[in-house]
Amino acid sequence: MRSDFFSLLCNLAVVIVLNAALPQIARATGAEPAKEPPVDPAPCAAAATVNDDDKIVAECGALIENDKTARSDRIKALIARGGALGRKDQVDRAIGDYDTVLRLDPTLADIFNARGELWRRKGDRPRALADFGAAIKLNPDHPTARGNYKSLAQELERLGALLAVAGKPSFNCAAARRAVEKAICANPELANLDREINAVNAKVVRDATADSPRAGRALQREQDEFVSRRNTTFGRPDYDLQKAMRERLDHLLVIERQ
Repeated sequence: MRSDFFSLLCNLAVVIVLNAALPQIARATGAEPAKEPPVDPAPCAAAATVNDDDKIVAECGALIENDKTARSDRIKALIARGGALGRKDQVDRAIGDYDTVLRLDPTLADIFNARGELWRRKGDRPRALADFGAAIKLNPDHPTARGNYKSLAQELERLGALLAVAGKPSFNCAAARRAVEKAICANPELANLDREINAVNAKVVRDATADSPRAGRALQREQDEFVSRRNTTFGRPDYDLQKAMRERLDHLLVIERQ
């Protein structure tokens, strides 16, 4: 019994000594545990340099997902992938990458502007305007953000003006007497078409008159003939009022662009 106890103590002492000696033995034999190699950002950077969007998404994606990636490299990879995703029309994913970038570094005016452009593509004008404004606040001389902010503000102003007259034609519906005029007043889509036709016609006549009064009068006669034909033809089974008005507007828009 005493001999067994003594043997147990000896074995325990050996284990303790070996455990204490293992680090020294490992260093002496070069058997240290292998360390993870550093994350290499080069493949992501190379893909971004040649604008290979598929490789950018793959290579920069691997860099982004690696926990060992340095913060600065992660930001660069997110920016590169966000740009590639935007070009591939994956707008929501691109916005997500820019969201992460701005959480990591909220001082990047270029990224606020880039995200604003994506919000604008999605039709979210308020968020786009906010991002353009944030970019300008960070960099008052940012030319692209300033241009984007100005054009979007003007667009919102025009939309507000259009909403104020939405569903209203160019004439007073209270004074409408003809059947075609009453039909236009009763249909918001036709009312909007009528107002657009009138506005574009006024512009092309004004522009033409500035160069040649005779040309301006000819264009106005053309509009008067359209209205007269519309008034007399409306109600016939083969007459499509909306189609006729759309064709007239398209014709005027072609003249306006010339």
